[in-house]
Amino acid sequence: MMQLPDVSLLPMLPILLVLLGAVAATVLGFTLHRRSVAVLAIITLLLSAVSLVPLWNRGLSAFNGSLQADNPALALAFVLLLGGALTLLVSLDTAYRARLSFPEFDAMLLYALSGTLIIAFAGDLITLLIGLEVMSLSGYVLVTLQDSRRSDESGLKYFLLGATGSAILIYGIALTYGATGSLNFAGIASAVSGLQTLNQPLLTAGAVLLLCGFGFKVALAPFHQWTPDVYSGAPTVVSLFLSTVVKVAAFAGLLRVFGGALLHAPGWAAALAVLTAATLVVGNLAAMFQQNFKRLLAYSAVAQTGFLALTLLGRPEQGGPALSYYLLVYTLTTAAALAVVAALQRSEAGLEINDMRGLYYRHPGYAVALAICLASLAGLPPFAGFMAKYMAFQVAFQNGYAWVAVIAALSSIAAFVYYMRVAALMFMPDRTPAREYNGVRPATTFSVALGVAAITALGILPNLAYGWVAYPDIWTRLAGT
Repeated sequence: MMQLPDVSLLPMLPILLVLLGAVAATVLGFTLHRRSVAVLAIITLLLSAVSLVPLWNRGLSAFNGSLQADNPALALAFVLLLGGALTLLVSLDTAYRARLSFPEFDAMLLYALSGTLIIAFAGDLITLLIGLEVMSLSGYVLVTLQDSRRSDESGLKYFLLGATGSAILIYGIALTYGATGSLNFAGIASAVSGLQTLNQPLLTAGAVLLLCGFGFKVALAPFHQWTPDVYSGAPTVVSLFLSTVVKVAAFAGLLRVFGGALLHAPGWAAALAVLTAATLVVGNLAAMFQQNFKRLLAYSAVAQTGFLALTLLGRPEQGGPALSYYLLVYTLTTAAALAVVAALQRSEAGLEINDMRGLYYRHPGYAVALAICLASLAGLPPFAGFMAKYMAFQVAFQNGYAWVAVIAALSSIAAFVYYMRVAALMFMPDRTPAREYNGVRPATTFSVALGVAAITALGILPNLAYGWVAYPDIWTRLAGT
């Protein structure tokens, strides 16, 4: 008897709503003003976030496990939708100046978001790959939508290195399938636990190639070369999307693969530890010598990748909740910081570090908000970045990676220097003419206020978010084992 496919719409509803919004933005873009399309897109994301609620604690799946709506997927999907909504809010005020005020921007952003959600919900390597490619292809278009030499150059670099990362990832998938005979995460986990010695070299090679492929997506050193040029060359609102939503999605894929399917595979953990240490050193040291604030935040994003990767060095029941909390804090903080840059910059080159001098006397609200964001990124209490880094250090230290935790702690000193340098300049008197754009930007101000309020509240009361995901059983079942 022919077996019908397991098509269940409920676990797919968050993805379908975003995809429907993308199609609507594509079709209605010919008749509606861009601002109306953006508002429609924001409403779509809110509906998708609401649809996550009835799925919590139910562990639903579709297509025979290829799509998993478990609690880790739902938690990460919420962070993805939040990052997308913040990007759209900022674009309401800044898209015109960035020459992105057309509906195609909103459509491509929603298509990219649908790909990121597929990654978070993936239950096998093929579904994961589909999500990655939908996200990446849409991202390549978003970077080049501005139609300027800077964005075209950024898009080309992003495409070439992104395609290289995808090719390495596909090769890793092929070797993993050859070693385990399965593409499903639960099947791979089961095969790895009883793997024959003959297949171990093949599995190790596959796992390392998968790690390198993901390294391109999350910007682990030495696969980070595209990040500074793309983040600084792309329109700032697109940089906001890439540095938050795309990074969260790539870490969701890493968690799915290495926190579940290949958790007990040999080789990858040691390789990740070395890459994490290199990322922390390269990202933080390079950021210290930047004169452009947007480029400084790009190298900061590389450094934050290293801190995030610390959580993957532990067991899923420890690293999973820590990663989810860190990704939420990182998204809120980075989105608020880049929203301030997008609101104040006169050109897409961003602001020079020296341009930040005296910002408090010209834009006191934005200066205080940006200072709080920088303090959180540096890991200073009472802001949420402190607790996020503390959890990441604890996970690495307790699982035998004390040397990586020590490198992370030392690199945090460098991070403190370059973050606080900018923060201090903003409160120094400056008699030179203002170098910022003046105008009304209510949506951006709301986004910044939301981010600052959230990272302050989550720093003082971390269980507002961490308490929802800090249940070991939902992470030990990540691969269906």
